[in-house]
Amino acid sequence: MKEQIKKKINTKQIVISDNYVGQRIDNFLIRYFGGIPNSRIYQMLRKGEVRVNSGRIKQTYRLALDDVVRIPPVYIDDKFKPKPAKSLQKKLQNSILYEDELSIVINKPAGIVVHSGSGQLNGVIEALRATGIYPKIELVHRLDKDTSGCLILAKDIPALRLLQKTLNDISSKKRYLALLSGKLNQNQLIVDSPLQKNTISSGERIVKVDVNGKTAKTVFFRKDLFDNATLAEVEIYTGRTHQIRVHGASVGHFVLGDRKYGDKLLNRQFKERGLNRMFLHAQSVSFISPLSKEKITVNSPLDDELKDFLKQMKK
Repeated sequence: MKEQIKKKINTKQIVISDNYVGQRIDNFLIRYFGGIPNSRIYQMLRKGEVRVNSGRIKQTYRLALDDVVRIPPVYIDDKFKPKPAKSLQKKLQNSILYEDELSIVINKPAGIVVHSGSGQLNGVIEALRATGIYPKIELVHRLDKDTSGCLILAKDIPALRLLQKTLNDISSKKRYLALLSGKLNQNQLIVDSPLQKNTISSGERIVKVDVNGKTAKTVFFRKDLFDNATLAEVEIYTGRTHQIRVHGASVGHFVLGDRKYGDKLLNRQFKERGLNRMFLHAQSVSFISPLSKEKITVNSPLDDELKDFLKQMKK
């Protein structure tokens, strides 16, 4: 009988960003490891192998901004954690738009998760670490799997702290390009409805407009009008989960191709016309460099698939 091969994940410290604030530690670990049994996750917590800010915590502990989570060394069956494909590693290396001593900014392709978890074995983080060039790369912020465009990554944890502080400054900007359902009647639409994140029984995260939720502000700028769609530039002033998608849907202009918050019938109609993915693209990021103190602006071009679809729409 062939001996089962085990792979060791070494001790690591993770600094919690705004995207994980309020999430229970057990759910965070389940998503982080992806391929190990839940029973092992709870064993880690009971034995105090997982520490937050150097202290023991219960499985019900909810993460706070800048918490430092110590991940213990864990052995995982290789069948659960295959190494990222060389083609994915190369694709992401070729997608780098900007690099300095602290960070890189990539044009993340649609269809690739930012990190493993929730049934995804490998993502951007795992693939870039596997190259050997960026062994300590960390996420500064997130993009949904089906969203393409500018994604900022830090080269290590000290750089992550600096960059997250920079991005929280009012001078930083994130702009997106979205194809919305229906016609946007005004040149500018401001949506500042609070958002509440919920997890349903299947483990899927759903975000809703809720007066008890966290503050969120999105501004939609009309760019082009079509028969039953609007191309809009979108600026976000907060970085809530699924913010653009939920805010757009809440005012009757959901992002076309969005299978979670959109309209199935209309999505099907646009798919028949050639839209095979969600039309949401992180077009640019601007921030003050923690090193030079100069303003950095990185622009990310649309992929050929979305460009061709827009050309067809204009015809």
